[in-house]
Amino acid sequence: MDIILLGPPGAGKGTQAERLVTNRGMVQLSTGDMLRAAVAEGSAVGREAKAVMDSGALVSDAIVSALIGENLDRIETRGAIFDGFPRTLPQAEALDLLLAERGRKLAHVIELEVDEEALVERIGGRFSCGTCGAPYHDRFKLPKVDDQCDVCGGHAFRRRDDDNEQTVRRRLAEYHAKTQPILPFYAERGILRPVDGMASVETVAAAIDSILDG
Repeated sequence: MDIILLGPPGAGKGTQAERLVTNRGMVQLSTGDMLRAAVAEGSAVGREAKAVMDSGALVSDAIVSALIGENLDRIETRGAIFDGFPRTLPQAEALDLLLAERGRKLAHVIELEVDEEALVERIGGRFSCGTCGAPYHDRFKLPKVDDQCDVCGGHAFRRRDDDNEQTVRRRLAEYHAKTQPILPFYAERGILRPVDGMASVETVAAAIDSILDG
C-alpha cells in the first residue's frame, strides 16, 4: 500500500510516518533523506545530484524521480510513505508514472488539516532543554520551576532558529502556493482523505489507521 502524507510544516507528518514504519513495516521515502543517502553512496544519480547542489542550483524533478524509482525498486512489495514529494502537479504526474511502471498505484493521499493560527502558536512557542532535550512550550508546557528542566534539572534551554512566527508563516505561504494545488488532482480521483491534524497524536493515528484498514 503506497500513500502520501500531506500537510503544512508542523502538521505532524513525520510523527505519523514514524509510527507507520514501526507498526506496519512501511518505508518512508523522504526526498531529503534519499538525496543525502545517494550522495553518500556515490551512485550515478547521487553524483549528478551532488554536482547540482554544489553549484547552488535546485535538484531537478528528473533527478528526484530517478531517486524515487531506485528506492521503489529496493523496497519491492513493502508499502511506501511519500514525504516531501510530490510538491507540485508535474511531480504528482511523474509519481503516477513511476508507480505504474512498477505495477503500483497510490492507495490514499492523507492530508493533515490544521488551524493555521493555532499551528503558528504551537510551533512558535516551542523550546527544549539544552541538556536532555525535554520539550517545552511558552503557553502549553512551561517548566514547573522557572529556568529548571523538569526531567534533568538543567538550566540551559534552546530554541530552533526556525521556530518563530515569521518563519512559520513563510513556510505556510510556500505550502499553499506550491503544494496545495495538487489536492484537487487527488480529490478528483477519490483518494484524498482529510484528517484533523490538530487532534492528539493518538487520535490522528487512529484516524489514519481507519483509512488504511477501510
